[in-house]
Amino acid sequence: MKSSRISGEEAGSGLCSRFSPRNAPEVSQQLLDFLKMDTWMCVYMIVGLQLSGSFAYDGVPWCAPVKVKHGHVSCQTPRGERYKNVLGTRCKIRCKTGYEMHGSSEILCMASKQWSGNYACREVRCPKLAMPSNGGYKCSDGSYFSSRCQFFCSPGYMLRGDHSATCQSSRTWSGGNSVCVDVDPPVIKCPNIKEKTAEPGKLTAKVTWDTPEGKDTADGILTDVILKGKPSGSQFPEGNHKLSYTVFDRAENKATCRFSVRVRVRRCTPLSVPDNGWMKCDSAGDNYGATCEFRCLGGYELRGSAARVCQFNMEWSGLETSCAPMNINVGVQSAAALLDQFYEKRRILIISAPSAANHYYRFQMTNLQHAQCGLDLRHVTVIELVGVYPAQIGRIRHRLIPPRLALQLRLLLQLSQNSFNMVLLDKQGMDKQRYTFPITAAEIFTTIDTFPLRTEEAILQKEAGQSC
Repeated sequence: MKSSRISGEEAGSGLCSRFSPRNAPEVSQQLLDFLKMDTWMCVYMIVGLQLSGSFAYDGVPWCAPVKVKHGHVSCQTPRGERYKNVLGTRCKIRCKTGYEMHGSSEILCMASKQWSGNYACREVRCPKLAMPSNGGYKCSDGSYFSSRCQFFCSPGYMLRGDHSATCQSSRTWSGGNSVCVDVDPPVIKCPNIKEKTAEPGKLTAKVTWDTPEGKDTADGILTDVILKGKPSGSQFPEGNHKLSYTVFDRAENKATCRFSVRVRVRRCTPLSVPDNGWMKCDSAGDNYGATCEFRCLGGYELRGSAARVCQFNMEWSGLETSCAPMNINVGVQSAAALLDQFYEKRRILIISAPSAANHYYRFQMTNLQHAQCGLDLRHVTVIELVGVYPAQIGRIRHRLIPPRLALQLRLLLQLSQNSFNMVLLDKQGMDKQRYTFPITAAEIFTTIDTFPLRTEEAILQKEAGQSC
């Protein structure tokens, strides 16, 4: 059997040859003396380093996972390993807007099982704003990022410059050049509202008034008086016309008063769009012979006249129109009968939870409490099913649903009573979306706004001037 021992000459000419004086003349004499030791030591060192390197580089986690609060991290491993904290991994850290890096923005997983540097994303903070003389400011969140500070002046002073300043990500304020100036304007009083009815067959009326006189509280001298609008004695067309007088003193302070001139034509009192409905009128909308038609939005029922006509006596025909909320009957015998009442009228968001103390349920209801306007705008009724049968309870706003009917709803919609879950039904009763965890109202609204029928509803609501 051949011996496996490596001779000193073989070791010197093989593994350790690169450390010889001929190949590295720049190496110090002390290092050369060290390398002249028994060549077995060199072999053991090199083989040991290779083995230790292979074990440490075998794709297993080495350093602690990188976690960055208020920031993002992207890591690159030496050989594309699955774990992002193996030896040699290099990570770049970026902070979110409004936060700035403290420490190293790039770190390396070292053999010591430690990252090469510390890192943290801290909220940006701007320097303290200068307080304007004879005034001050009020901030939404101190000097932190996105805080908005409103400037104000003491009584008798007027703010000039920036009315507000916002702390930016660059740690600078978007404004702040504000001063409070002592202002004492003159005084002027305009005529009262002038009303005139046009003569028969005419759409205009002649209106006159006395020109107001201004008064300066300082030296009593006014430099100019300016009228904005038609002068006294002019012919004014039908409608409400706003006019104003402005006076100036020698300090260039000014005062303005306003008044209105109203000219009437034979018309009915303009009708108002009913809440949760819309109105469409022909002609001018309120003149003799005009017809106005009414419709209610989903989930509301029309009461009064569906159409009204302006008559010669300037009174509207028919009865006043209104849109009343749906009257939901919770005394029905089946879940299907309950849901049928919403058909083509309302969308339904059903929230089921094992108890009122459920964390997901409490978070979801808190989020929806601040979004009631958006829910109503999208014709969404929320039904709550809380508890485990027979102790469960159902609720539609302030109306309670019997436990038996609440159980039927869960069975019909396949909602577990042992965990939090939600289902969104459209106006045809179709199951559109299910959730096993809370979501924001904005996410619900985004889903509903993709429904084809919602586009038509939004157009009608815009015509009716309905918005949140």
